Order: sequence, then C-alpha cells, then structure tokens
Amino acid sequence: MRPLTLTPTRRRLHRWTLRAMLRLGDAAILVTSVGIAMAMVSTSTFGAGGPSALPFLVACGVLSWSLGAVDAYGLGQAESYGLHLRRVAAAFGLSALLLSGVVIAFGATSSIQGLAIWFAISFLLLCAVHSLWWNNLRTWRRSGRLTPNIVVVGATANAERLIRRALASGEAAVLGVFDDRLGRAPADIAGVPVLGDTNALIGHPIMPYVDRLVITVSSVARSRVRQLVERLSVLPNEIMLFVDHDSEAGRAAALARIIDTPLARVSGEPSDERRALVKRLQDLAVGAVALIVLTPVLAVIAIAVRLDSPGPVLFRQRRHGFNNEEIVVWKFRSMRAGLSDPESARQVRAADDRVTRVGRFIRRTSLDELPQIINVLKGEMSLVGPRPHAIGMRTGDAESARLVADYAHRHRMKPGITGWAAINGSRGPVDTPESVRLRVALDIEYIERQSFWLDLLIMVRTLPCLLGDAKVVR
Repeated sequence: MRPLTLTPTRRRLHRWTLRAMLRLGDAAILVTSVGIAMAMVSTSTFGAGGPSALPFLVACGVLSWSLGAVDAYGLGQAESYGLHLRRVAAAFGLSALLLSGVVIAFGATSSIQGLAIWFAISFLLLCAVHSLWWNNLRTWRRSGRLTPNIVVVGATANAERLIRRALASGEAAVLGVFDDRLGRAPADIAGVPVLGDTNALIGHPIMPYVDRLVITVSSVARSRVRQLVERLSVLPNEIMLFVDHDSEAGRAAALARIIDTPLARVSGEPSDERRALVKRLQDLAVGAVALIVLTPVLAVIAIAVRLDSPGPVLFRQRRHGFNNEEIVVWKFRSMRAGLSDPESARQVRAADDRVTRVGRFIRRTSLDELPQIINVLKGEMSLVGPRPHAIGMRTGDAESARLVADYAHRHRMKPGITGWAAINGSRGPVDTPESVRLRVALDIEYIERQSFWLDLLIMVRTLPCLLGDAKVVR
C-alpha cells in the first residue's frame, strides 16, 4: 500500500501534465517524420516541385485525433505495456482507413507512396518513444511520484472498502488510518496501520506527503462528520468525504473520483494541474534569467558580507513549504555569526544589535533574499507566493501558527520570494497578533486569486514597493 519512498506532494507528477507532454512529443515526432518522408520520396514522382506537404499535414492531424480516440494517452495503472502498444497500432489502423477514403475521394493517388513511408517512420518512432515513456511511468509509480497518497480518517467499513479497492487497482497509496475514536479502532484496516487519533493526525510528520484526506465515517453520522471537518479544516491538505454506495460499481466510481477529482470536497484548495504547470514554467523561465542577470550582484553582496563581519556568507533556515513540508531556505547572512536566530524566536526589531552594517542594507532592500532563486529552481519555492515562515516562529510569547485558525491554509501553495502580502503592506516581521492575521488574510486572498497575470503584476510592483518602503523593519 505504500510507495518505496515517500515523495513530498510538490514533487508529485500529475497525469494531465504527463499526457500533455506525451501529446506534444508525439506531435513533434509526426512533424519530423513528415520532413524525413518528403526527403526520402523521389522528386520524379511529384515533378520538379517535390511532394506537397498538405497531404502529410492532414495525415498528422488525423493520426493525432486517432491516438486520442483510442485512449493512447490514458496512462492507466491497470493498462499493460502490450495493451498500450495495441492502442497505438489501432490508432494507425484507424487513421489509415480514414486517409484511404480521403485519397480515393479526392483522387490524390500520387501521395500514397509518400504517406506509406511517413506511416512506417512515424509508427517506428512512436513505438520507441512510447516504450521509453512506459519504462519511466513504471519507475515513477514505484517511487510514488505518480500515485496519489491518501490518509483515511475513520476506521470504518467504508475505510476497508476504500483500502481494498485501492489495493486492487493500484491507483492510490493509503499511508495510514486515523480515527477520532481510537479506543474502538483495530490495530490495522486491511493491512493499513491505524496511526492514531485526529490530534496525532494534525501534527503527524507524514502529512507533507499526503495529497488528500478522505473521511470514511458514514454520512449518516452527520454530527460526527461535521466535527471531523471542523477539526481537520486547519490543515492545508485537501479533505474529501467518501459518500456511501451500496453497489460495487458505485464504490469503484467513488474511488475513481477520489483519485482523479474530488468526490465531495469539504476543505482545502482543489488541485489545478494546468495552473500549477504554468506557474512552474514561469518560475523556471524567469528564475533562470534572473540568476544569470543577477550573478554579478550576488558576487558583490557575497564579498561585502564576507568583508563586513566574520562568518559564512550564506545563512540557512528551516521553514514551512508547500503542504507544511519542511524546507531549507537560503539567504545572505545579515546578522553577526553566532547571534542568528534559526527558529525566529526573537524577530528583528529597529536598531537590532545583531544585524551587521551590510546586513541592514541588504535586509532593507530585500537583497538578502536573492539566494532563494536557487530554492525556486529546485522547486521548493516559487517566485510569487506566501512568504515562508520559520518553523516555530514566535509572535511575542505565542507561536505564530497558533494565533490564526487558518494559518496553515497559507501553505496550500509554494512559498514565494515576493507575494501579494509584501506589496500590500505586510512585509517584515509579524510581531503582533494583528499583523499575523493580516499576513494570513492576504496570503489566502492571493491563493484564491492566483493566476499568471497576477504573478506578473506582483513581480512588476515588487521593486517600487521595496524602494518606497523604508519604514519597514527587516
């Protein structure tokens, strides 16, 4: 039931993304095959002008449609390698049948030789590429990167049905069971261990690896379900309710919806694979250019930090990442060595004696954050998102995370170097309960509104905001 290794949810590979990549790869192969086929066909067959590209382009469109029609991009767990290749072969057969009708109808018999060569080249190349993909899919499934991880809440008969169905299909990995009535729960459900009650669930180290929580308590017990939803809604994970079904077909359909889309989402932000892919591409493109352009600036800052005070150039700190994952964030050191506060038990104040001369400048201008571009390129952070807070950060005498019930909801998206809160007045320390509430409210507003264009707007507004923000203590 468990993958060989636990993979953080931010590294999970989504089927929509893989299907899109495979489709684009196939399209590139088909177009390349057109060039090869046109070069191989004798020009004497077509005259001095050579073969026309139009029949080949039409064939590319028909074959692309046929591959989708026979579900060659399904990438299902239960589908064998042989069945997948038969689907590819069926797509070629279907497209050949359709194109034969077009050739006969329009009398374009002179294109048959070229199309036959193109079909043969395309078939061999697509079979080779799909074989490589299939080998990678098996590796990704074994490592857990392609299989969603779920945690079951409620040691019930529904839980056993869900677990057995997941075990039979291999479409989901059940990492554990938690129950609010632990005294009545068995040691395991269908081989999956009962790990504790809901209190243990909220702080459990397995949660950064969990894609979805599924409440399997009978929907008839409305009061208990409502209490569980309220109790677990503080988590950033997506929470779903398993609706009872009397038939085996209904249970299978319920599991399929749990794996692919929410059955009955009661808390958490639904995953949007397209939006996540666009955001990741944006991070890679802009982040790579920024790293190249800013390399001289990074070198100057590193030299200044080193000459200003003894100690390392970089400072690292454990912070909360996506889905409460613990990540190590890099910054230029701005405090005297030995006086740094990795847990942010004491947030920086005006005229803080721990901050160096260079440190005051790079903190005021946020230049100390530039090494986090490396975190962005590694996929741990994003260019735009909620600022990552230190694990155990305190506001006064209280832990900041305990001051706002929705605090963990800001971890439903990767943390960012800049963000909506930063350009709207919530920058620097959060040293009062009111400042924590404002930061969380702005972060959640961003998560709900996030888009490619909003991210660009935030990036454009960040520099003017920093230059005109001299009063903020950092």
